[in-house]
Formats: sequence, structure tokens, C-alpha cells
Amino acid sequence: MAGEAGAGGAGAGAGVGTQPGEPAQPPTSSKPAKPSKPAEPSAPGSGSKPGGGGDGTTSPPPSPPPGKPAPPPAPAALTLSAPQRAPADKRWCEKVTVEFRNTGGSQARSGTVTFATHIIGALGVDWATIRSSQSLPTPIAAGATRSETYTVCVESWRVPLGMRVETQDVSAVWE
Repeated sequence: MAGEAGAGGAGAGAGVGTQPGEPAQPPTSSKPAKPSKPAEPSAPGSGSKPGGGGDGTTSPPPSPPPGKPAPPPAPAALTLSAPQRAPADKRWCEKVTVEFRNTGGSQARSGTVTFATHIIGALGVDWATIRSSQSLPTPIAAGATRSETYTVCVESWRVPLGMRVETQDVSAVWE
């Protein structure tokens, strides 16, 4: 039976019984078998380390040195909802509600919200976009959600009779 190889190495008929009804023999390995125990398949990662001469057990991973501090939490990460618009008492203003969700590991301590307000003509033409900024409602704790309503206005001369404002875009920067 020369030229045949089993999955565990070279050996003729390794792991196969020779007669029907005869139990299969376990594959042989290069490690010496312990005579006091029958051979059992070992779990991945168990056994002695090469050249280590261990007792067949693995040691737990080393713990960090006692004086080393834990890594800092992840920075704040805000996501903003789409702006919810409501009319205000003047045609050049509107009330805009935004929901801020902090998905980071630290609180958002300060920041600025920027609104892009479009000036729309009577026929629906977008004549201009005016940017304005206000403070972020801080602090926003890690994992928390906070909603804030802002009154966003542009200069009254920019919105003649028959025109309106629409705050379509909201962005934020934070620390």
C-alpha cells in the first residue's frame, strides 16, 4: 500500500478498520500517546506548546500591566434628524425642530448648529440660500437624544411679499 497518505500524515489505512464490523483505529500522530488514557480528540488550542513541554493546558492571556490606565472612551458622534418646520409669526422666519442623537462614547460639550434656509419665490424658484448658526443644546450625554426647536430668521428685505423661507438643510459641529 505504498504511496497512500491519510489526512493526519503518512500511513497505510490509518483510521480505517480492516474487516467489516471491526472498529476503526484512530489516526496515529507524531506525539507519543499516554498509555493510561485512551486517545481522545483534543480541542483546538489545547495541548502543549511546541518546545514547551507543558502539561496539556493553555494559560490565560496576559493581563495588562497594573499601572496602565484604561483607554479613553470614544468621542461624541452626533446624528441629526431631518428638520421639522413650522411657520413662525413673520414670513422671513420659521420654527425648526431638530433631534440630536449622540451615538459616541463621550458627551458633546459644545458646538454649533448651521441652518441652510432657502428663499423661495412665488413660482417655486429657489432664489437664494442663507446660512445661519446657533449654539448646540449642550451637553448631550453619550447614548442620549435631545430635541431642540430653533427660530430661524433671515433679513426681512430678502423675503418680499409672495415669497417664503424653507430651512432644508441642518448640520452641526461639536466637541
